[in-house]
Amino acid sequence: MKQAHVMILAGEASGDAHAAEFVEQLKLQQPDLKLSGMGGTAMKNAGVDVFFDSSIIAVVGLVEVLRHWGDIKRAMDIVKQRLDQTRPDLLILVDYPEFNLKMARHARELGIKVLFYISPQVWAWRPKRIHKIGRLIDHMAVIFKFEKQYYEQAGIPVSFVGHPLVDKVRADIDARKIRMGLGISPDDKVIGLFPGSRHSEISRLLPLMFATARRMQTREPELKFLLPVASSLDFDELSARSSNSGLDIIVTRDEIYDVISCCDAIATCSGTVTLEIALHNIPMCILYKMSWLSYLIMSRLITIPYIGLANIVANKAVVKEFLQQDANPHAVSHELFELLENQAYRHQVKQGLNQVRDNLGAGDGARTMAKLVLSLLDQQAS
Repeated sequence: MKQAHVMILAGEASGDAHAAEFVEQLKLQQPDLKLSGMGGTAMKNAGVDVFFDSSIIAVVGLVEVLRHWGDIKRAMDIVKQRLDQTRPDLLILVDYPEFNLKMARHARELGIKVLFYISPQVWAWRPKRIHKIGRLIDHMAVIFKFEKQYYEQAGIPVSFVGHPLVDKVRADIDARKIRMGLGISPDDKVIGLFPGSRHSEISRLLPLMFATARRMQTREPELKFLLPVASSLDFDELSARSSNSGLDIIVTRDEIYDVISCCDAIATCSGTVTLEIALHNIPMCILYKMSWLSYLIMSRLITIPYIGLANIVANKAVVKEFLQQDANPHAVSHELFELLENQAYRHQVKQGLNQVRDNLGAGDGARTMAKLVLSLLDQQAS
């Protein structure tokens, strides 16, 4: 019997992590699967034959994409060549829609079945593209309950598999012990600086975070700052930048959930990390900066009032968002001090974050996703 081959394409760190989660479940349920793809360290460690490192093309914003178009085009050519040569039984596309939908088109032309995992945000902008998506894929796996209705109404096969983060957040983290390991006392007030995993996010948000920390430390010299470094980034480079900032910032590659649990409040980029922070019930504010051209174009396309996933999932402004010129050291430092010192406000934010958790479902998302993958392979074989 022919060994089944699944190709997985993940274009950035969060997609790489989510893919690794269901890959581990896949291997438990069907150990002899052949797995190849584009991804990062997490997929590689999970046993996927990674033929292209996705950290090279992990950029956000229209202008940023144009700037890195050479690398993106090279990745597309390599993936197409692999599809042509290996003809996998199933292509799984993880998020990263602009790239992955182009690969879906090529796969469909070759007669390869396509599963898209983590829906493009059709509910946020360009809602009519759902019909184009439906023509390019065989099945959609969504991680938010409210997304399922969009695909059902468009007549596209869809499964709600649950959000994988719900299972990943541990209730047994000993924050006191982790703080000790980082040289932080239990009584210290700790601010997390989470600039993201993409190089473009680092270039736009890290200077703002340093300026915010400088402003806060001037007022409260005893404050501690934690800067986690994603696996897709150069640890030594960010450590050097932190040292050169003149601030006392603890730079760490510790497990991200351990870092989150140590914080009293966090300034973060938008994206999946806002859900991870929400699931730990740590108050935060969300920062978002793009090139002005990208922002002008995107702001005309977006049809929802929020940028951060935590607010989108709650369907209300649970935490404050600071966009473009509003993302400045004065505004951000003021909000972080409010989250630290205003106990009534802090409690209100934490209550809202509990609602985010409730709206993410009961968990077991990676295993449910793995079962869906195997069912599609069975259909292919029959």
